[in-house]
Amino acid sequence: MAEPFADRREGGRELAELLSQFASRHDVVVLGLPRGGMPVADEVARALGAPLDVFVVRKLGVPGHEELAFGAIATGGIRVLNDDVVAATGLNHDEIYLVAERETDELQRRERLYRGDHNPLEVTGKTAIVVDDGLATGATMRAAVMALRERRAGSIVVAVPTASPQTCAKLGATADAVVCARMPERFMAVGLWYRDFAPTTDDEVRQLLEQARAAPADASRRG
Repeated sequence: MAEPFADRREGGRELAELLSQFASRHDVVVLGLPRGGMPVADEVARALGAPLDVFVVRKLGVPGHEELAFGAIATGGIRVLNDDVVAATGLNHDEIYLVAERETDELQRRERLYRGDHNPLEVTGKTAIVVDDGLATGATMRAAVMALRERRAGSIVVAVPTASPQTCAKLGATADAVVCARMPERFMAVGLWYRDFAPTTDDEVRQLLEQARAAPADASRRG
């Protein structure tokens, strides 16, 4: 069985090797899902010489069992529900609404915090590589893909260091391509595939974005 990644950056470097066909292309943008996806995305963007941005998505967690996602929301009013989880937990409309409202407030807070007065990268007609540190249910990533469709991205590539084979297969029906560096049969949880899985902070996300804005999207971004 494969060893866990040392940390998210190692996961990003391994993932970048699988994305080498996108290097030095002017139509490619790399979008990291906050917060844990951003260090991974930074390594990918550096390796590809591509611009980096954050794409804010929020998981909708079952009340009392918040780690279990029944859906997700993304910028632009996009909401994705996992019907199987909703049915299994018996969530009603009011419960779904309350969780979605709370997470919408947090999504907007993060947009303001991360971006300040900077506009999002333009994705219309571009190849958008959407990066996270791993996929469990895939609800958050599906919301990101749907939101990017609304913003008329030309092609959407989901890219993660680790995920379950089932989740990668499901996302293949939504995204144009899915790149998963490691797909263990006994996946269990994203954090088990990193020796260092310390939370990424808001300040770290802001710092990564500031560094990316300061460096042109060319060979100078390659580490």
